[in-house]
Amino acid sequence: MQVCKHLFLGLMGFVLAIHSMAQTDTLKPIRIAVFAPVYLDSVFTNDTYKPGKNNFPKYIVPGLDFYNGIMLAADSLNAEKVAVEILFYDSKSIEPSLQDLVINPEMADVSLIIASFNNRSEIKTLADFALQKNIPLISSTYPNDGGINGNPFFVMVNPTLAAHIEAIYKYLHKTYPVENIILFRKKGGVEDMIQSTLLNMNRKTAGLPLKLKTVELADNFTTKEITDNLDSSKQNIVICGTLNESFGLSLSKTLRSSKNYPVITIGMPTWEGLKDISKELTIIYTTPYNFTKNENLLTLLSDKYKTRFSGKPGEMFLKGFESLYHFTKLLLKYPNGLLNHLSDKEYKLFNDFDFQPAKLNKESALPDYLENRKLYFIRKYDGKIKSVN
Repeated sequence: MQVCKHLFLGLMGFVLAIHSMAQTDTLKPIRIAVFAPVYLDSVFTNDTYKPGKNNFPKYIVPGLDFYNGIMLAADSLNAEKVAVEILFYDSKSIEPSLQDLVINPEMADVSLIIASFNNRSEIKTLADFALQKNIPLISSTYPNDGGINGNPFFVMVNPTLAAHIEAIYKYLHKTYPVENIILFRKKGGVEDMIQSTLLNMNRKTAGLPLKLKTVELADNFTTKEITDNLDSSKQNIVICGTLNESFGLSLSKTLRSSKNYPVITIGMPTWEGLKDISKELTIIYTTPYNFTKNENLLTLLSDKYKTRFSGKPGEMFLKGFESLYHFTKLLLKYPNGLLNHLSDKEYKLFNDFDFQPAKLNKESALPDYLENRKLYFIRKYDGKIKSVN
């Protein structure tokens, strides 16, 4: 793997180093560029690790874990002796910047870009480059669209919030058609969109509409404001109608303390990463990733991760591994037609994908982006995770 920074660093047992993948015979290797937020400039001065040996900044962990997944997938591809070369870039590099990286001569003959974004404003730089060069760009993590339009080379594994909300409505209509459903929300534009999407689908449904009630709350809402809308004699379905983390945590704590009211809470897709949600509360949320489907591979990767990094892999590691391995194998088979085969199951590891063209304007000639419409519903209770679809 070729690293486009002038650093060779040891970091908590993690090595950012040059790694070349095997080439078969005289084939020119396919080049894949990978971008992830590792923040090396913020933790190193030249070769000196700033925070000290006993401090490890939490903000670099997701990008670092994604990189570790990329590295392990690169090793797996290397063992298969495929002709692929991986270029890894720290998207948080100060010099060169992300704008400088995309005009790096090394990017001239890249066939695929894989990115883990954590800032919506960074998406457009890479997406514009991908469109200009006709290179598929796989956006593996949230945030998703970044305001992109008119770009059929931009591929979102994590679909838009609207797609998540539509999936939630269909799930509720199928699973809880007659239950008491309450949408608790705060004031805001995103919250307006969540509410209007649910209400529009409820009006247009061919079946019986849901018993859906909307309650807008201030940030300092009381327990009574919640329980006044719940029924102690039947199952209540509560939807958290905001992406605001503080509101979601407050709502979950209030519902947990209201033990006389049977509640199942539907969280937003961002709840996947919330660690402070009460274990005593049953929550269901949507995600494009479900890593419980292949226990044998999960165990194998966990063992390899433990051996190499002396820890337990997080989902970002698994996302990195799957993104590189799955889409690289498809690229090798379809070097000139990857976009038509993104949903193929031939090289499936954990997850199914269903990439569909999305048009913000139905009269547009080209898709605005390709969006994975396959979502899993994950149920969490007492620390246990289970897929419910």
